[in-house]
Amino acid sequence: MTQALAPTSRIGILGGGQLGRMLALSAARMGLDVVIFDPEPDCPASRVAAETVTAAYDDLDAVAKFAASVDAVTYEFENVPAATAAAAAEHAPLRPGAKALDVAQDRLTEKTFLNAHGATTVAFRPVSTLAELHTAISELGLPAILKTRRFGYDGKGQAVIREMSDAEEALAAMNGQPAILEAFADFTHELSIVAARGVDGEVRAYPLSENRHSDGILRESLAPAKVSDETTKTALGMATRVLDALEYVGVMGMELFALKDGTLLVNEIAPRVHNTGHWTQDACTVCQFEQHIRAVAGWPLGDPVPHASARMVNLIGHDADAWEDWLKTPNAVLHLYGKRETRDGRKMGHVNVLGSL
Repeated sequence: MTQALAPTSRIGILGGGQLGRMLALSAARMGLDVVIFDPEPDCPASRVAAETVTAAYDDLDAVAKFAASVDAVTYEFENVPAATAAAAAEHAPLRPGAKALDVAQDRLTEKTFLNAHGATTVAFRPVSTLAELHTAISELGLPAILKTRRFGYDGKGQAVIREMSDAEEALAAMNGQPAILEAFADFTHELSIVAARGVDGEVRAYPLSENRHSDGILRESLAPAKVSDETTKTALGMATRVLDALEYVGVMGMELFALKDGTLLVNEIAPRVHNTGHWTQDACTVCQFEQHIRAVAGWPLGDPVPHASARMVNLIGHDADAWEDWLKTPNAVLHLYGKRETRDGRKMGHVNVLGSL
């Protein structure tokens, strides 16, 4: 289907977390109805959507019924099971497609794909045994990072190896899961580019952001990042090649390492709206969430040029307890995700503090 969906059409979203919530809010403003599919009956997105289907992701009959009730399906997290995505795609256009999920769900597949399409990463080796890990360390050097190939996020499922003696403990931390050893990137700062591709193949990207992490979790994004035009051009080129190779429709986040010599390496991609793009909600006329919905609905992509600079601050765990203070902060816009329980390490909301360009 290439024809644009009409207003009042229904868009299904697999996943009901904060990203699904913000997608639903943007869709509603544009006159589109969102149906959320999530195992949790009181998920954050359910309380702002037109309808919610509560079922397990492996309940393929429920998935099929859900997809048949909407005009297009998207997803808000990259670990949607392959069978779930396939079942949905049989009944409605799936945007982005299943290929993006297949690539993003396995770090080995992802890095192999990225390098094959002109988006260079650090050197890497697959690892399943201690002997393979020792060989990989001898080839890549130390320090290096051992990661599970699947399901790791926000610093989970990884271990830094600084000495050969750390290898056995690091491999044990993988709990028997297939792993990948990644060479250490001696970067000066972390960047990301959030870009969208429409059904017609048009690509539009927001300015790069500079990102600051702590304990594997994003804490702040500063946008637009203070980078050269050449850096922006290089990042856009890599993102465009990957989007085209995936025949992607929607918004994608690409995380980057900037090295001392100006080289950019791709850390990973996320086939969805991205935490480092939250600043666009208040600094751009068309934010990443509206842009994604536009792409999924087959609508023209919007203008990604910002009208303000922004400092996005993630509210992690009890950081969100200071919500009243943020409401008193000049030029700050508070976004809370409606999560009932505050837990350490849990993303509870974010704040965009706006400034001049």
